Amino acid sequence: MTTDLTEITVVGGDDTGLVARVTTLLFERGINIEDVDQAVRDGVFRMYLAVDTSEMVCTREKLRADLHDLGDELGLDVQVRFPADRETQQIAVLVTKESHCLEALFEAWANDDLGADIGVVIGNHDDLRPLAEHYGVPFHDVGTENGRQNEERLLDLLAEYDADLIVLARYMRILSPNVVFRYEDRIINVHPSLLPAFPGAEAYRQALEEGVRVAGVTAHYVTTDLDQGPIITQRAFDVPDDADLAEMKARGQPLEAEALLEAVRLHLNGDVSVHRGRTTVRENGTGYQLGLPAEVDALTPDRPVDGIGSAVAEDD
Repeated sequence: MTTDLTEITVVGGDDTGLVARVTTLLFERGINIEDVDQAVRDGVFRMYLAVDTSEMVCTREKLRADLHDLGDELGLDVQVRFPADRETQQIAVLVTKESHCLEALFEAWANDDLGADIGVVIGNHDDLRPLAEHYGVPFHDVGTENGRQNEERLLDLLAEYDADLIVLARYMRILSPNVVFRYEDRIINVHPSLLPAFPGAEAYRQALEEGVRVAGVTAHYVTTDLDQGPIITQRAFDVPDDADLAEMKARGQPLEAEALLEAVRLHLNGDVSVHRGRTTVRENGTGYQLGLPAEVDALTPDRPVDGIGSAVAEDD
């Protein structure tokens, strides 16, 4: 995401005094902290800082080295991202077996309509390797025989390809806090339901069993709480009386790709921000489709609205 601030992410085992050690180092180098957020989940400590380095009394290389040395001393992984590092943002796409979302991302990229480079595709199966190779993008399989992900290998690849944004293009594995904390608000997933309804696996099947008349899809930021991250975009579709699971997927999958692509564009353009668990679209974000098409407004009744009837009664 475009920003004038330097971003520092600290991840490791929880211990006392970690925040003080990092913030003291920054203070001693003339760096002003604009925003800080910290959390602990499953024994994993994470701290994110947005800092102003415009008046710091050391070089960027020296700051990186000092923070990495402190991280080594404390057993922490420290990432530093300066604004100049992100002139061309790099996307890492995580996939399993479904191709539609990856295909949409590749098509936008090939048409210069994405705003970033797709640097690598990482899968927990190798089914989509041919699609990545068709577009000349490296593909790495980090899955075991049963499809479980090797997270250590995954983290190594994300670091190797210097991923600015991670896109889960129907990636069917849960990321642990060890991954999520390193890329806070930089992982986007698409889920086949109108969240918060029907989280977890088999969302289309859940919707069918509940007899919904309208179903949909949601692109959201990934957090350590499954399918509860801040919502970015959504799409909806009607569910016919005779719909089965195949019909649900046929209606939903094109919208999954569309919602995910729109969310990625919002993020890359810096037009969406997260505050207290909710997303906010900036003023220049009016050109995006966040939910239903604008044409639907013309079909939506504008009355009656509570209170009108009482106002009419008073006039009488």
